[in-house]
Amino acid sequence: MKVKIGKFTVAEDQPLTIISGPCVIENEKMIMHTAETIKRLAEKFHFQFIFKSSYRKANRTSMDGFTGLAFEEALGVLEKVRRELDVPILTDVHSELEIPVVAQVVDVLQIPAFLCRQTDLLLAAGRSRKAVNIKKGQFLAPEDMAQAARKVSSTGNENILLTERGTTFGYHNLVVDMRGLVIMHRLGYPVIYDATHSLQLPGGLGTASGGQPEFILPLARAALATGALSGLFMEVHPDPAKALSDAATQLSLSAFPAAVSQLLELHTVVSKIK
Repeated sequence: MKVKIGKFTVAEDQPLTIISGPCVIENEKMIMHTAETIKRLAEKFHFQFIFKSSYRKANRTSMDGFTGLAFEEALGVLEKVRRELDVPILTDVHSELEIPVVAQVVDVLQIPAFLCRQTDLLLAAGRSRKAVNIKKGQFLAPEDMAQAARKVSSTGNENILLTERGTTFGYHNLVVDMRGLVIMHRLGYPVIYDATHSLQLPGGLGTASGGQPEFILPLARAALATGALSGLFMEVHPDPAKALSDAATQLSLSAFPAAVSQLLELHTVVSKIK
């Protein structure tokens, strides 16, 4: 199945789609700089770029964690990126009540992994007529995503992406079973691999999630090698150590070009042998 997002078509036989941006909107200047940088890379390397940043982070390890700017301010930043850079926008939604407002600003509504069984949220996202990216819950088997997708498609909206982001292993660890990418691919929807959230260590720092960013490229390469992917999801930040959310797993913006170059080369090879 193919999913139309802005000027792009997300599918196996299309250029690789990369969903990327900072985890959360910290301020307008940083968001614009990051989006402009990635857009230039997309034009240079010829990949389909969807900008991602969250206007709010509802799921925090500690109540002291940064949750985002004011709702209207954060959405205004996303709207500016979309308007001035002419790139599609993806962001998380946490409540069906938010969707009518958020859908006016973005191109893809993302269902967070912990909310992927929330029927009302999935139905509201489907009714928005926007593309819907459903993240596989850390507690779900990949074949269970058929039911999440069915809730969205029941509204008549078939513009659905399925994203792998790791499965709970216990004791602050996630694992990625590459078989899951193939299993979700068989459901008929484009599959995305989240190369940064998959390497979280939830609650691993006590009051925040830890991470293992040294494995971002190895696992992204492995995911591409399955031949089941239509895209990659990679959060990037100009200075990950100072990020207000997911500091332990975001890829440095300066390291992004080399990573993308390598992954696109592998994608070309895999595309020829499928």
